Amino acid sequence: MKPRNRFGLHDNDRRLLDKIVLSRLNSQSTAVSPPASHAYDEVARGGWTDFQNLPGYHELALQRSMAAVVGLDNPFFHLHETAAGATTLIGGRQFINFSSYDYLGLNQHPEVRAAAHAAIDAFGVSASASRVVAGERPGHRALERALAKHYSQDDCIAFVSGHATNVSTISAILGPKDLIVHDSLAHNSILAGAALSRAERRSFPHNDCDALDAILISLRGQFERVLIVVEGLYSMDGDVPDLPRLVEIKRRHDAWLMVDDAHGLGVLGSSGYGLFEHFGTDPRDVDIWMGTLSKTLAGCGGFIAGATALVEYLKCMSGGFVYSVGLSPPLAAAAATALAILHREPERVERLRRLSRMFLDAAKSQGLNTGTSAGHAIIPIIVGNSVRAVALSQKLFQQGVNAQPIIHPAVPERSARLRFFLTAEHSAGQISDAVSAIGRAMKEIGESASTSPIPGLAMGGQE
Repeated sequence: MKPRNRFGLHDNDRRLLDKIVLSRLNSQSTAVSPPASHAYDEVARGGWTDFQNLPGYHELALQRSMAAVVGLDNPFFHLHETAAGATTLIGGRQFINFSSYDYLGLNQHPEVRAAAHAAIDAFGVSASASRVVAGERPGHRALERALAKHYSQDDCIAFVSGHATNVSTISAILGPKDLIVHDSLAHNSILAGAALSRAERRSFPHNDCDALDAILISLRGQFERVLIVVEGLYSMDGDVPDLPRLVEIKRRHDAWLMVDDAHGLGVLGSSGYGLFEHFGTDPRDVDIWMGTLSKTLAGCGGFIAGATALVEYLKCMSGGFVYSVGLSPPLAAAAATALAILHREPERVERLRRLSRMFLDAAKSQGLNTGTSAGHAIIPIIVGNSVRAVALSQKLFQQGVNAQPIIHPAVPERSARLRFFLTAEHSAGQISDAVSAIGRAMKEIGESASTSPIPGLAMGGQE
């Protein structure tokens, strides 16, 4: 039997865990990577057909063991017994919920529900095949027309998945002779689409337009097409890019500008129209508007709004559209109705803005690290490492607040955090109670040794 040390882990696991932690804290890779021959021997003994030998599986098991040692539960995959919104029900207990993208509270809106029910009655639950094969339903065209009009674009195409929208679009319109330049904090779907395209890729520091400009000054002449990709509202940090400056840069360098406005729609701007309204910029100055249906629009899927030629091309050449089932008719109907309510009731956006500012100000008054959040519905509480983030989430859960930790590799280890998503349905009392709970929980964590008993788990600096 392997000897266990005083921290409850086998010595070999303890050493590997130390290496993992040091690697996350940006130590030299040579100090943390076992020799290739050792890795081969380990796999050879276990067999290449053993799923436990997949890259990263051992680290995942160690993370769970480490959490058990310090008394932390798995904070993910809780079973929710009611619809997503400002509150939720877990294990028969009600929680204030900050883990929902239902920014304007439309997920349970009577009109949205009625539209989905009517579409089920008329067209069933599924589109049954791709729209190329099974054809289209009225809801598809109505949704796409409304979104195209919203962004002042010629046309729009709706996909069955938001993630697939970015992957399929970017990989379809760019190739080996082209260049993609994206923000360093771009969503995984953007990175995956860029990799699949086989285009040359460069990233620029988060929201650093000077660095973007410098990259294009240096490289633009070496490529045919160039795509700049940013997000309208960054889901990890709650900040926004400088759209007017991006438009100026893309024009000067003869590039396309793509904005992933997934979290911006319904949140940014006085009426919630998105990043372009936030800056008072003509939406036609952006070449490609991407968004999702799963947040403000209370559905599931994604869309691209742009020029007619772009949409026609994607309908015939984008694998995520051609080879995937079409958007479910009830989801299309729900999203179109939610968009109409957004246009009709800007007071929901104002209420969300007021509540978000209340949360941000209260958090800052307690000395909590909210990073670069501008108070637009997404507010991180940065705590310094993954153990602290999970511990904070657990303590809040015990106090009736549901907020999920974001840990490595989703963010750098020193930037581990909890993210709080505000909705227009939250109350001022719920926000006050939640921020007070965060303060109490942070104090308990700071006084407890349970979050730092394992060598190598340094608290690290906050970024």
